[in-house]
Amino acid sequence: MSTIDSFWAIQELEAFVHASGTDGMYQREPDEVVAERAHVVEQILDRSLPGWRDRADQRSQKLRKYEPWGHLRDAASRGIAALKRQDELREKLGDDAPLISAARLHPWVWGGARSLWQSGHYRSAVEDAAKKVNAETQNKVGRRNVSETKLFQESFSDKAAEPGKARLRRMKDDGSDTYKSVQRGAMALAEGIYSGIRNPFNHEDPKEIDEQTALEHLAALSVLARWVDDAQVEKEA
Repeated sequence: MSTIDSFWAIQELEAFVHASGTDGMYQREPDEVVAERAHVVEQILDRSLPGWRDRADQRSQKLRKYEPWGHLRDAASRGIAALKRQDELREKLGDDAPLISAARLHPWVWGGARSLWQSGHYRSAVEDAAKKVNAETQNKVGRRNVSETKLFQESFSDKAAEPGKARLRRMKDDGSDTYKSVQRGAMALAEGIYSGIRNPFNHEDPKEIDEQTALEHLAALSVLARWVDDAQVEKEA
């Protein structure tokens, strides 16, 4: 899940709390304006205060009629507190693990996944990201006759470049064990991604995957994409 813009979210929640409140007997802003703000607030709360919709409105029928936005306003107030103190809560409650933002993954990966990801189609988002990384790698080495696992095996091979078979070098070929290791590691990662993630999608039932699993898949693709992007192209002399 990409990281929420806390500053913006707090502003939206506070604006709703103010607009839906009353000055004496009258609501501060018309229902039409409050309803528009409520639409945004509900989505913010879905992200910042999971389970808020499950909390029943305990107010009396009379109060509900008098303050129709009161229940959502209470949730918004709790959402403000959650966002303002999220760093403190993570630290004090013992969950201070770093967060990963999908939007900050390699541009090839997030660019390929963004549209489907935002509509909740996580499996398809991963597939499109994998296709994008494959296509960008083909572009970099100037090849169309191989793809996916074989493309990366040949591109990161430690053999010398051949006609029509450019190589990707993650570091200068100095013949060292380190050079051989980084080349072999790139091939192994690519094989793991395309054989273990991408290809099964073509042969299994097209069931959806959850967001966390999809994010982990994108993270793996992002590592591979950066290695390809940073590598130097070696062509036949």
